[in-house]
Amino acid sequence: MDRHEFLRGLHRVAAVRNYLEIGVNDGRSLALSAVPSIGIDPAFKVNVSLRGDIHLVKATSDDFFAGRDPLGHLKSARNPLKNVRKGRPLFAHYRGGTTLDLAFIDGMHLFEYVLRDFMNVERFSRWDTVIVLDDMLPRDVDEAARDRHTKFWAGDVYKLIPVLERYRPDLTILPVDTEPTGVLMVLGADPTSTVLKDHYEEIVQEWVVPDPQKVPESILGRTDAVQPEALLDGAFWPTLVRARNRRASRGRYEALRREVGKAAGRL
Repeated sequence: MDRHEFLRGLHRVAAVRNYLEIGVNDGRSLALSAVPSIGIDPAFKVNVSLRGDIHLVKATSDDFFAGRDPLGHLKSARNPLKNVRKGRPLFAHYRGGTTLDLAFIDGMHLFEYVLRDFMNVERFSRWDTVIVLDDMLPRDVDEAARDRHTKFWAGDVYKLIPVLERYRPDLTILPVDTEPTGVLMVLGADPTSTVLKDHYEEIVQEWVVPDPQKVPESILGRTDAVQPEALLDGAFWPTLVRARNRRASRGRYEALRREVGKAAGRL
């Protein structure tokens, strides 16, 4: 299963009501969305038909998130009837504001950029937000280079996996064996966490190194990766959707985490 098929499946099983994408490029992944969406790219070249209520932002992701109201386009109105017409959550305005249902990060293929993208997306997420990052499982050292010299290029964004494992064990991180270069699905986002921000400089100093990169065998061999079909078929999705739609407290997260672990074959 390729990344676009997996994303299409996530839109379905997660009953997504809004969507944010970093790295629009030609628009193929953004075209999968039929809900209010934001697409961010400093140089997008969309050559496919887009549907739904989509706001295209020609800017870097850093500049986008530095704005006054980044998710303004996705905000629900006070009037629930207006939200019905626009496909937005009915009462989000009265329940803590707008947060993301699904975010796809496929921006600059360098570790420090994807780290900042994740940090920024987490600020507007809940524990039941589905965050997906592309190019997390390069197939060889050349694909994982910071200096691109191959047709297919993942860059060194794979480093986010061990960094999140070390600094954010509260997150549920699942490498997914999609073609061509794998994705990472993250649940359990905590917008109040400052761990990555507090340690950003030391993380970058440790992990940003010259080529060639020392890519772990577990990444190259995808030994810890989950099959996308198994993940999409997981029994936990209705639980996640109900919790999200009811704005359930974070106290429900651990139970969901166990269900996800079963679906991923980790329990």
